[in-house]
Amino acid sequence: VVARMIHQRSRRSRSPLVTINCAGVPDGLLESELFGHVRGSFTDAHRDRHGWLEQAQSGTIFLDEIGEMSLRMQALLLRFLENGEIQRVGSDRRHAVVDVRVIAATNRDLLTRVVDKLFREDLYYRLNVIHLPIPSLRDRRADISTLFAHFVRSYSRMHGVEEPAVSEGVIARLTAYEWPGNVRELKNVAERLVVRSRGVIGIADLPREISGVWPAPVMAQEDRDRVATTAHLLFRRMVAHGESFWSVVYEPFMSRDLTRNDLRGVVQLGLEQTRGSYKLLVQLFN
Repeated sequence: VVARMIHQRSRRSRSPLVTINCAGVPDGLLESELFGHVRGSFTDAHRDRHGWLEQAQSGTIFLDEIGEMSLRMQALLLRFLENGEIQRVGSDRRHAVVDVRVIAATNRDLLTRVVDKLFREDLYYRLNVIHLPIPSLRDRRADISTLFAHFVRSYSRMHGVEEPAVSEGVIARLTAYEWPGNVRELKNVAERLVVRSRGVIGIADLPREISGVWPAPVMAQEDRDRVATTAHLLFRRMVAHGESFWSVVYEPFMSRDLTRNDLRGVVQLGLEQTRGSYKLLVQLFN
């Protein structure tokens, strides 16, 4: 969205905007797609083909998820950024010099990848002319209700249904959620709720990870008693005796000495103690 806005409001707006998901194109194909190829350079290369960089001449090319690009492709891109020259796959000479604006995006920490030798330092500084950090949805929670209302309206029109009402408490749950999938996740949730709604969206309609309402596992009474006893013993070791969650619960769970139900029981006791606060739960469990 930001790349499109930059392109449309620039002097290059009359020229193409070409977008590429670097993570979605195999490395062997990405070179051909970016720089083009000559006839006979590989199987099925029946004719010369312009690459995306040539197609974006005088316009903008948006390289999404550039942090996933291989080191070899990074070297080829760096060479292009230095001189603007296009050498197609299978050719031994320069074909063109193009003028494009390059916008790159990533959800990776590129400086960390530079330290880990997974991203070229010279390419990082060549790309990093103007840095525009796009905050995560959880860092701009005031936008959530506006975006949710917009997506509900849009998907209601798309699916030909009446726009549902949103009951009290839904927006609060949406705003409190961390949104690891960012705006894409919010869009998917909105569409799901529109498709399934019967005129009103309530808390019970929200996905369980957002509503916080999880169905209780069905267990026999004997199993429930055992889980309760185990959970209380583990809980007491952490809270009363100061032992760490990692040694008391995590290691036995990973070695299969504790079941998922045991783990749920411990967490439930902790949440009852902290009145639902996961931050306090972390402190409680050391």
